[in-house]
Amino acid sequence: MSPVLTPSQNQSPRGLKRYPLQHDGPSPETGRAAKIALFGHFGRGNFGNESTLQAVLCNLRRLMPDTEISCICTGHEIVREEYKIPTVPVSSAVIEGWRWRNPLARLLRKLLIGIPSELYRWLRGIATLREADMLIVVGTGLLTDAFGLGAWGPYNVFKWSVIARLCRCRLMFVSVGAGPLETRRGRIFVKSALALANFRSYRDQASQDYLKGIGFGRRGDSVCPDLAFSLPAFSHERSIARRNRPVVGLGLMEHGGMYGVERTTEEHYAAYMETMVAIVEWLLERQYDVRLIIGALNDVDAVRDFQQLLKTRLGDYDRTRVVAEPIHSAEDLLEQLDATDFVVATRFHNVLLALFLNKPSIAISFHHKCSSLMKQMGLSEYYQEINSLDPDRLIEQFCDLERNATTLKAEIRRKADECRTALDEQYKTILSALNA
Repeated sequence: MSPVLTPSQNQSPRGLKRYPLQHDGPSPETGRAAKIALFGHFGRGNFGNESTLQAVLCNLRRLMPDTEISCICTGHEIVREEYKIPTVPVSSAVIEGWRWRNPLARLLRKLLIGIPSELYRWLRGIATLREADMLIVVGTGLLTDAFGLGAWGPYNVFKWSVIARLCRCRLMFVSVGAGPLETRRGRIFVKSALALANFRSYRDQASQDYLKGIGFGRRGDSVCPDLAFSLPAFSHERSIARRNRPVVGLGLMEHGGMYGVERTTEEHYAAYMETMVAIVEWLLERQYDVRLIIGALNDVDAVRDFQQLLKTRLGDYDRTRVVAEPIHSAEDLLEQLDATDFVVATRFHNVLLALFLNKPSIAISFHHKCSSLMKQMGLSEYYQEINSLDPDRLIEQFCDLERNATTLKAEIRRKADECRTALDEQYKTILSALNA
């Protein structure tokens, strides 16, 4: 029987392993070492976000090996331990919170504790960035209020953007996505933060168009691919044994992370899981094996629920043919994707990293970033919107993917090379600002 992911693996991302960082390339003459701070939602067990951080670190160290890099992030202790760089929390707890039921008590707490605590965080932020040359805000789902205004949401993006400008630190929004922004305050914070930036680029045209739709557009802003396309060439620490049958990677995602403009309801999600069961049954009949893939530790429960549903629907099936090995890091994810022949996935970076590895893929899109990626890669015929998912159409798409695999792999490789070239130019543009 294949290994089963257990809920205990969902408790902490401290098992994350680093993707190997390269340190090759010449160092430009910069006088003193430049100081760059990165800002993002890192260290919380989202392997797409970790691949983004690894890509940025690799390229900064490749292009400017002497640069001093720090990170302002949500899981700062884990990032500091895993990547051996100085870290600062996006928003630290000054005084432990407690619940007040009395409205007057809540107001007093806000006035006497909440406001002074936030003022202290601003002062700590100024101390953090006062000697930095550049603050780079990268992807990781920052320009949305779908998960609230705090944490890595719009308020703290705005706060750190203001602090950067107060400290005369160059502010760069690099290959970021945007939307949805459902609250007036969220839109104000995001537009204000972007307006302060010295440089802005978006990972897809849909993000730039979304921002224009809510009233933010600037000449000179550009569209540049997701930063994970700039990862160094993948090499495994271990090799997953190849099977006699071809393998399809099935990327599952938990419902709570689906934050598209058109929300995915519980009914949509239940239909999604049923469709995934149907595609697995069909693949097993066609003599494919299946590897269940997750893109974040939060997806462990989705895999467990899927396995139970599969058992209920299929009864007695050969469980060795539906593999669910633990994934604890971006490196694990890449290794398992590399052991597949085709991929059908939901999380954005599961699809992106599969394409990075030149795997013909189908995306189940819950957010415009997923459909935009497929269009960007010349794969417009190979995705479906999750809220209108059609299992028969999915089987047709897979048959077409299988039939055209050789041609598609050549096109995917060409598009991925274009993405890497565009990102390399963007890194050089950003770093040229330091020399200026």
